[in-house]
Amino acid sequence: MLKSADDLIREAQKHIECVDVKTAKKIYDESPDAVIVDVRESHKANESKLTNSINISRGVLEYDVHKECPDANTVIITHCGGGGRASLAAHSLKQLGYNRVYAITAPFDEIKQIFG
Repeated sequence: MLKSADDLIREAQKHIECVDVKTAKKIYDESPDAVIVDVRESHKANESKLTNSINISRGVLEYDVHKECPDANTVIITHCGGGGRASLAAHSLKQLGYNRVYAITAPFDEIKQIFG
């Protein structure tokens, strides 16, 4: 039986910590080493991004994340446009060995409003 993207997202979310925007902001503010990773495609990030985020598109995350986050204990908060790709990205990061990973499961406009 084939799985849908939504099926994969639901499965990933069983293995990661999903957070709302306010919780994500609290984690970010309390963690001096925190990195917020925008996993949207670069053209979307170029249109509008969070002030302190870095863009690593979901398609190259596993290849490029080590350049920005060489420490497995770095707090990494993923976000996208609605939470699906952020969840898949967070799951991949956990599989890569990162210990402190969170996925924001909220619309981008709500994230932008809180994070700036």
